[in-house]
Amino acid sequence: MTRASVNPLNHSLIKFYVNFIPKSQFSSSSLQTIQNSHTKPLVNPLYNLLPQTQNPNKIVDLISSSLKQANSQLILLQNDIKPLIPHLGRHEITRVLLRFQSDSSSALTFFNWVKNDLGIKPSSHNYCYIVHILAWSKNFSLAMELLCELIDFVKDCSNCEDVFESLVFCSKDCNFDPVVFDMLIKGYMKKGMVREGAKTFRKVLEVGFLPSVISCNFLLNGLLRSNFVDQCWLVYEEMGRVGIRPNSHTFNILTHVFCKDGNIDKVNDFLERMEEEGFDPDLVTYNTLISSYCRKGRLNDAFYLYRIMYRRGVMPDLVSYTALMSGLCKEGRVGEAHQLFHRMVHRGLNPDIVSYNTLISGYCKEGRMQESKYLMHGMIGNGICPDNFTCRVLVEGYKKQGKLLSALNLVVELRRFGISISSDIYDCLMVSLCHEGRPFAAKNLLGRICQDGYESKLDIYNELIESFCQCDSVTDALHLKAEMEHRRIKADLVSYRALIRCLCRTGKSHEAESLIEEMLKSGVLPDAQICRGLIHCYCKQSDIDKAESLLIFFAKKFRIFDTESYNCLVGICSEAGDMDKLMELQDRMVKMGFVPTSLTCKYVIHGLLKAKRLGEKKAGVS
Repeated sequence: MTRASVNPLNHSLIKFYVNFIPKSQFSSSSLQTIQNSHTKPLVNPLYNLLPQTQNPNKIVDLISSSLKQANSQLILLQNDIKPLIPHLGRHEITRVLLRFQSDSSSALTFFNWVKNDLGIKPSSHNYCYIVHILAWSKNFSLAMELLCELIDFVKDCSNCEDVFESLVFCSKDCNFDPVVFDMLIKGYMKKGMVREGAKTFRKVLEVGFLPSVISCNFLLNGLLRSNFVDQCWLVYEEMGRVGIRPNSHTFNILTHVFCKDGNIDKVNDFLERMEEEGFDPDLVTYNTLISSYCRKGRLNDAFYLYRIMYRRGVMPDLVSYTALMSGLCKEGRVGEAHQLFHRMVHRGLNPDIVSYNTLISGYCKEGRMQESKYLMHGMIGNGICPDNFTCRVLVEGYKKQGKLLSALNLVVELRRFGISISSDIYDCLMVSLCHEGRPFAAKNLLGRICQDGYESKLDIYNELIESFCQCDSVTDALHLKAEMEHRRIKADLVSYRALIRCLCRTGKSHEAESLIEEMLKSGVLPDAQICRGLIHCYCKQSDIDKAESLLIFFAKKFRIFDTESYNCLVGICSEAGDMDKLMELQDRMVKMGFVPTSLTCKYVIHGLLKAKRLGEKKAGVS
């Protein structure tokens, strides 16, 4: 929106718009945010008998007089008129601002004094007046800053009127520049309030003003990022209807819209329309289309555009080449992508981190780690530091090939170059070592990186503990638990489960029970796997009474009815061939709530047969 003088037609439209807005929207009740302020200026004639510094009717004059002085001392005035401060309401603030609408510096000084020093929260109308004053004086950056404050203020205020309507309402009392409407659209976009920006765009057109093409581009870009593709075309159609001439940036945004909407086949028609408007596709246009074609796997079309660029005198840049290399790598044509990389370098373009990462990732996916590492050394030689993506891709490439030692050596080499390794890469290495059954190597790595400031996490400790326990190295696992507690990392169910099951598996039932007691004291409840580990342990030791008491304990205390533990106990009893004891156990378990399964029945039948054989054997002996 150009800063042209407002014509009589626009004045009439604004006047109509203001009169059309219901007066209730601008009532003091909807905006009253100032403590102890009055809805109307005080006009009590008795106040005139008081000294000026105590007369509420003189507060505007006193503040204005102080502002007009060469060295305005509002803080000193604040002490002189302290009794009058409660009478400084939104009407009084507006009157002072309007007196200084031609002196934006004094107006802003006063506004900040009210807001910051006095702690009074200005109304939305107060904000609108200061925004108008600053915009009229071409202090656009300050005006935008306060306009964004106003947007936040209205957003958090449930009964405040629309910002656009407030700006229009206040424009009738002071100088204003229609550019504030442009600024409002941009402000909404900066705040991510895309719907409000689109509504303001239409309201501005209704009042009779034309937003600038820059504001329209802001709006189109915001709609595109929010996936409001249909709204983009509606705004573009409105621009054409009211005579807002698009620029090359507009067409580039709309090219993005085509690509995002999936209508890439209609792009040629759009490009022709763009050329009819007098705009030739530029580098951004071509890069947008090439990237979109590559993402969709249409490499022939992408390379066709690449050749067209040269014919039209538009030189491809890093973005063009990187998009083409990425497309080739996705199709497994990494060798061709590398050739394109060399062509780019020969044409005087210096590759960046994205170009190198594209090729390195492509080689890693094909398992060609030697070429990937060669490229990494090349980028370091060219002064480009590998980033987290580079390191992660290389480590994962070695990991897929089962070459964890090579991955570890790579990390050591990168650290020697002074390249920082992110925690997620270390996590990946330690987890991989644990899954390969090499917990001691993982623990050594943890010890080294903790010295460099690495902050260990619970899930990594759990991976290490589980790996040690799978190797039956329960002592090392317990040492790790003590270490994590020293670092104020509280063990959870995963930690306790791995340790208890390992202790049970190695026959250390008493230590397992002690650990369960510790677990319960720390507020962690057991699960079926912990119950199963203990029951199996005591069944192996043929301590049936202890196993049964624990099974009942878990059922009563934690409502854990583990069928596998129940069957294990029944199986041990059936093996003994003592049917009386087996049936009594069965009755007790059923009363507790355990449900027999087919395996339970199998164990009982086995017990009956064994009891029968034992009876026959005894009879034969006698």
